[in-house]
Amino acid sequence: MMIQTKIQIDPENYEFIKKFHKELSYRTLSEYMREAVNAKVKEDRKRLRELKRIMAMQMIGKSAYDDLFESIEGDDFEDR
Repeated sequence: MMIQTKIQIDPENYEFIKKFHKELSYRTLSEYMREAVNAKVKEDRKRLRELKRIMAMQMIGKSAYDDLFESIEGDDFEDR
C-alpha cells in the first residue's frame, strides 16, 4: 500500500516534469515522481551498504586476533 506524502521541488523542475512526463512514457505526474524517488532510494541504499562494508573492513583491520593454531604448533602431523 502506498503512503501519500508531500514533497517540495523547484518550480523549474516541476514545470519540466509537468510538460514532458507524457513524452517520456509516464502515465501520470505521480508515476514520474515515484520512479525518481525509487531510483534515488536505490542509489542511497547501495551507497549506505558500501559505507557499512568499508567500516566493517576497517574494524576487522584494527582488531587483534588470536592464533587458533597455537595449541598444535610444532606438532609433527606426518607421523600421525
